[in-house]
Amino acid sequence: MPTKTRLLLGLVGASIQASRTPTMQEREAAAHGLHCLYQLLDLDRIEGGAAALPLLLDAAERVGFAGLNITHPCKQSVIEHLSATSDEARAVGAVNTVVFRDSGRVGHNTDWLAFRRSAERGLGGARLGRVVQLGAGGAGAATAYAVLTMGAERLDVVDTEPSRAEALAERLDPRFPNRIRACADPAGVLREADGLIHATSTGMAAHPGLPLPATLLRSELWVAEIVYFPLETELLRTARAVGCRTLDGSGMAVWQAVEAFRLFTGLAADPERMRSFFDEAGRL
Repeated sequence: MPTKTRLLLGLVGASIQASRTPTMQEREAAAHGLHCLYQLLDLDRIEGGAAALPLLLDAAERVGFAGLNITHPCKQSVIEHLSATSDEARAVGAVNTVVFRDSGRVGHNTDWLAFRRSAERGLGGARLGRVVQLGAGGAGAATAYAVLTMGAERLDVVDTEPSRAEALAERLDPRFPNRIRACADPAGVLREADGLIHATSTGMAAHPGLPLPATLLRSELWVAEIVYFPLETELLRTARAVGCRTLDGSGMAVWQAVEAFRLFTGLAADPERMRSFFDEAGRL
């Protein structure tokens, strides 16, 4: 594990200027006596956009980054540029944390565990008989894996690219037999669902709006959101207005940072302290 007192980290993704991860990682590092510089490598501001990912990985490794967080739209495409991946990352099929070691680039997925921990705390006791999920990309793969490990009996996954939902279901079915399937239309399955997981970029500051018609929401549903900037998305506002129990994306953001810090440094982050740093970053 790293023993240096200086730490260089970064986040690769699109529309990430509102990310609170730099504050969480830098402040937590300081609490451990480390000097951390955390840089945003925003694909919206880099020539080539997502196509520049291989060059960014090469450059980060060359100049001495300890690791990178990876977000939309690169959580799946990054895998082909790595030396190895953790068991969980292989199962999920997505990577959101890359650690640079002498042995090469190792990819991890901290999103699935972060969503599970957040849901266990924020939706404790929620029914998991039938769950509908919107989105089968990198984040959606992690939340699907998480809710199935939590005991969801049936997970219907809807994506604007049906082949992506089908691929996710095919990948996870061997681990969770007959409990996940791709679904073309959320309307029918939502009528019988206990909960809804939203795992697309809709609702982010750069992509405002609702990911589905508001008329499909009903008070018996719990609704979990992965977006955290803004913290209150239009989906959460609408769901609360009709009486749904809701979970915002803050817990997932904090817990993924806690686990990523451990991977980057070998040190255990304090979750409550990280949460306070997250809240402070929102007031800046």
